[in-house]
Formats: sequence, C-alpha cells, structure tokens
Amino acid sequence: KRTRQVFPLVASIFLFIVTANWMGVLPGVGSITIEGTHEGHLLALPLLRSMNADVNMTFAFAAIAMLAVQIFGFAALGLRGYAGKFIVMPWVKPYCIGTVVGLLELMGEFSRSISFTFRLFGNIFAGEVLLVVIGFLMPYIAPIPFFGLELFVGLVQGLVFAMLTLVFLKMAMTPHAHEEHEHSHAQGISS
Repeated sequence: KRTRQVFPLVASIFLFIVTANWMGVLPGVGSITIEGTHEGHLLALPLLRSMNADVNMTFAFAAIAMLAVQIFGFAALGLRGYAGKFIVMPWVKPYCIGTVVGLLELMGEFSRSISFTFRLFGNIFAGEVLLVVIGFLMPYIAPIPFFGLELFVGLVQGLVFAMLTLVFLKMAMTPHAHEEHEHSHAQGISS
C-alpha cells in the first residue's frame, strides 16, 4: 500500500534528476557562450548550463522532497502522531531525553534539505568544472573518459537522491517504537 503511494514521487525525482544530469553532458552545454557583463566585468556567459549545476535548482528539488516527506508523514500518522515525533513534553515518558531527541529530530528535518541541496549541486558542479579543465588542457581525446564518468555520476546522484527521499519518507510514515507499542496494545484490549 505504501509503495503505491510513494513510488510515483520517488520515480519522478529519480528520472528528472538523471535526465537533468545527463543533459549537462550534451555538446554545447556550457561551451556555447555569449558576451555579457556581470558586476561591471565583460564575461563569456554560457548560453546553456546543466540544471543541477545551479544551486537554486537543487534547492528546489530538496524543498519538494522534504515537503513531500512532511505531507506523507502527516497523512500516515495524523497531526498528533507526526507532531509527537518532534514535540515531547518533559513530564511524559521518556521524560527530558524525549524532549531533547524531539528537538534534535526537528533540527534534522531542516538540515536534510541543506544536505540534499549541496550534495547534488557539489557533485554535478564539480563534474562540470572537471570537464571544462580537462577540455582546456587536452581538448580532443582526454575528455572522452570523463564524459563516461559524468554519465555514471549523474546516474548515481539520481539514485542517491531518490533513495534518500524514500528513506526519509519511510521514517516519516513510521511511528516511534513506544507509540507503535501503545497502538498495538490498545488494539489487543479492544479485541
């Protein structure tokens, strides 16, 4: 049941990121430039760039993924069950430890989007820079193996982003152990 709910999102993220990464290897991307000014300096600005070599695009992916995690978490556990992962009163068992862990989990939700953003951006931008440097030093034969490497890295980055989204979705849709125990105990009493 849960697979049918999350598969379209995870598969769409994977396919979109892999396609965006592989489009960055197409001829002309990053190499066809126009003259423009930036902060008063005349520069050769690329007409086409890889989508994921821009931090704004990777942040948009991360925001969509983390928003979906929150929505699926609320849908699966309800408002009280999902918020109970982050807000634990100090007088409720496991007492103060639960409060601190809840606050750490809340901070972790924000740090995930930052790590998502810069993991994808850093790997794709570094590959783009590597191709430019190798293409400048040895323009004809040397870049060919690096194009293959970039295709592989693009596939791996799409897979990593999709799998981490899937893991975060699973974590958001699963109640904490003590909540699950209480829920199963309440069902046993009613039967």
